[in-house]
Amino acid sequence: MSTGSVHDFTLYKESVGVALPEEVVAWVDLGYVGILKYHANTFIPLRSSKYHALTEEEKSYNREIVAVRIAIEHVNAKIKTFKMLAVPYRNRGKRFDKRMELDCGIINFEWDK
Repeated sequence: MSTGSVHDFTLYKESVGVALPEEVVAWVDLGYVGILKYHANTFIPLRSSKYHALTEEEKSYNREIVAVRIAIEHVNAKIKTFKMLAVPYRNRGKRFDKRMELDCGIINFEWDK
């Protein structure tokens, strides 16, 4: 947790960084350019520039990454409906983990239908 506006990659470097096991696969967006220095088992989309367009193979690689990430983003949006991550948590800190587990359990129950 940090005070103020902090970029996601900065938080990653300060908190998880080198402690993330290599067998964990990370699917990230372009906000994490440079993560390969910290975690080799990462899938990050390829970028194009005005001088170098993406090939069809690179575009299909990006589509595969997006197909996985969209499911992750949908779960993040569902979690935000419970306002646990969207607003400051104002209850006892000891209960945050338990309440987050309950919210995620409700989301899993809804998706299993």
